[in-house]
Amino acid sequence: MAASVTLRSWMPRCARWSFVRRLATLRPLKHEGCTIQRTTSPKTKPENVLSVAFGSVFTDHMLEVEWDAEIGWQPPKIVPFHDFSLSPATVALHYGLEIFEGTKAYRRDDGRIQLFRPLENMKRMNKSAERMTLPTFNGEEFLKCIKDLIRVDADWVPSEPNTSLYIRPTLIGTRPSLGVGPTDRALLYVILCPVGPYFKTGGFVPVSLLADPQYVRSWHGGIGDAKAGGNYGPTIHTQLQAEKRGCQQVLWLYGDELTEVGTMNVFVNLVNENGENELITPPLNGLILPGVVRSSLLELARQWGTMKVSERRITMADVTQAIKDGRLMEMFGAGTACVVSPVNRILYKDQNYSIPCPSDGLAKRFHDELTAIHYGRTVHEWSVLIDN
Repeated sequence: MAASVTLRSWMPRCARWSFVRRLATLRPLKHEGCTIQRTTSPKTKPENVLSVAFGSVFTDHMLEVEWDAEIGWQPPKIVPFHDFSLSPATVALHYGLEIFEGTKAYRRDDGRIQLFRPLENMKRMNKSAERMTLPTFNGEEFLKCIKDLIRVDADWVPSEPNTSLYIRPTLIGTRPSLGVGPTDRALLYVILCPVGPYFKTGGFVPVSLLADPQYVRSWHGGIGDAKAGGNYGPTIHTQLQAEKRGCQQVLWLYGDELTEVGTMNVFVNLVNENGENELITPPLNGLILPGVVRSSLLELARQWGTMKVSERRITMADVTQAIKDGRLMEMFGAGTACVVSPVNRILYKDQNYSIPCPSDGLAKRFHDELTAIHYGRTVHEWSVLIDN
């Protein structure tokens, strides 16, 4: 039997103790010492956020925190929004050592600003960082820095209905090397943009889906459960194929198994073969992203107690049979960008399947409940107020 390789076996004692001491003394990410440099050239804000393409207009400032393997995290700094200067050999550009998150700040009816379960995003980002061999950080401390950034750009949080301030934390490996391996330096940053509904068609509007098993988004043992850029770029080609075939989004399959809808988690509401009203979403088995909205909908549904709630495998054979039997009640996607998006049609194996979209159905109830929490109309423990 081959001997296992451990820190003790491959590193001399003196070097080993130096290595351990260095790890123990690396500087953690802390909010304390966060500096603010305000812009002297503020941008013109859009007159109508609803007319702006999602994610195309950015606020005046951004947050940056540098990391070095020898030192740890540098003090955070809020600075005017600017371009980066990177080496052409930066590992993030060549090998995809990059992750990101997405959350939102909402303008309440009373004018105050709040977040929705932001620590869940911090936890997920750290999980993604571990998977991509990028440095992890204290999520609570980083969230304090993000709150500071939002306070600086508070005037950018829109107040129109169905609008919000989209928050994009990003972590990239910045080592300038063509060697494939972990990075010894990184940059954690946050940019903000005022947004309206994600889809051009507007807010709570049904979408059509292309379900084609020849296109695969993720697989067991891969990184389908990490929010890395490599999970998104390759999907653009398939999205264009869907549009060519008259569909708005892609229903991602793993063989016959449903995984996600576009960049959203997928939910199916049906009457199962035992006659039960059941809400089904695929399990967290490595194929899908553990969505914050996904977990929120599951928690709400279990609190309501009006249906069976399942995290289990569901296939296109299950869906098409339920349609034929008249047992499929609804289908919808859920995510931060779109909240809840009903599905009205699936194109699968050159056949169109119509999906019911009741105006007073479960998807609408979820949408209304979440948006009421987002905008402070419903007081909830998931809301995190940003004080002045």
